[in-house]
Amino acid sequence: MKKVVYYLLALVLVGMSACENGPKFKVQGEVADAENKTIYLEASGLEGIVLLDSVKLKANGNFSLAGARPEIPEFYRLRMDGKVINFVVDSTETVSIKAEAAKFDTDYTIDGAESNQKIKELVLLQAELQQKVDKLSQSKLPAGIAQTQLATLINEYKNKVKKGYIYEAPNKPYAYFALFQTLGGYMIFDPLANKDDVRCFAAVATSLNNIYPHADRSRNLYNMVIKGLKNTREPRQENVEIDPSIIKESGIIDIKLKDLKGKERTLTELAGKVVLIDFTIYNNTMSATHNLALRELYNKYHEKGLEIYQISLDADEHFWKTSADNLPWICVRDEKASYSNYIQLYNVTQLPTIFLVDRSNSLNARGENIEDLEAAIQKLL
Repeated sequence: MKKVVYYLLALVLVGMSACENGPKFKVQGEVADAENKTIYLEASGLEGIVLLDSVKLKANGNFSLAGARPEIPEFYRLRMDGKVINFVVDSTETVSIKAEAAKFDTDYTIDGAESNQKIKELVLLQAELQQKVDKLSQSKLPAGIAQTQLATLINEYKNKVKKGYIYEAPNKPYAYFALFQTLGGYMIFDPLANKDDVRCFAAVATSLNNIYPHADRSRNLYNMVIKGLKNTREPRQENVEIDPSIIKESGIIDIKLKDLKGKERTLTELAGKVVLIDFTIYNNTMSATHNLALRELYNKYHEKGLEIYQISLDADEHFWKTSADNLPWICVRDEKASYSNYIQLYNVTQLPTIFLVDRSNSLNARGENIEDLEAAIQKLL
């Protein structure tokens, strides 16, 4: 019996040794002006960040870190003082990185796979976009103009990345990396509510599935695409009955939805006020800036008779409640999300979409026909 136990223990030790001595990749290089700082090698997995290795730098700044070889291309990062360098490893290889401590995450050189050069380009493009957005948020432009300029900045960025990184080579790791870049904590490419963005995810998912059909990343991306296609397909055409007396009496199609406290709120109850109707989605890169622009208008004109009736089309109720909790205006949500009947009735084709309702509770204008939102509100008050 003892011999069997010893034999099994030996097998376990051999297995552990094999794992420890298995194929590895190495990350080596130099960080200038970083004596006594600690640099970390981390895996960027689907479940989050996992620490693999670390080393405290000496005066010369040299380092060498290692991790187990991935079976398919995987994403990793070097972290130091809260700054990160993202890179991909697709085989047993050595990745060489040189940087300075002060500009660790932006001004570095990296050798290795072609994708790592592309990932660096994407990181720098995103940093440039962030700077432009920060500058715009600090400007004192009218809310409507600032929001229009923000949309232009984001769309220009997305078009550049789509053409130069995603559709150019959807089978490359950097195309996958491009899909998941963020701005202000929100994904720039929306895989759940933007039809054009879903196409980008689908292109990469198809290529990835062809090469690595059993990989977790392939399955995860495929599931995201399925959900996105479901959310963005043309809404089912339903015969929605509208009470003609309501339209005749108020001049608008009434909306009845529940607010954050579960109370039903309608447009017709706001007769006598100027109402800004806002069809929106909170889980979007533009949401924070959009709501900031609305708050500026609300603070300025609420006491003069302006009310905002904001309709969330978020599929995630908890996310909506958390995001809308501190907003001062009327926040409601349609649980049908992208299948909302009100999307059809108001002919909403993009988000956000706004409408203005005058004091007589009649529809006055829709967003794309309003050149200066603040001036249009002032005119109705």
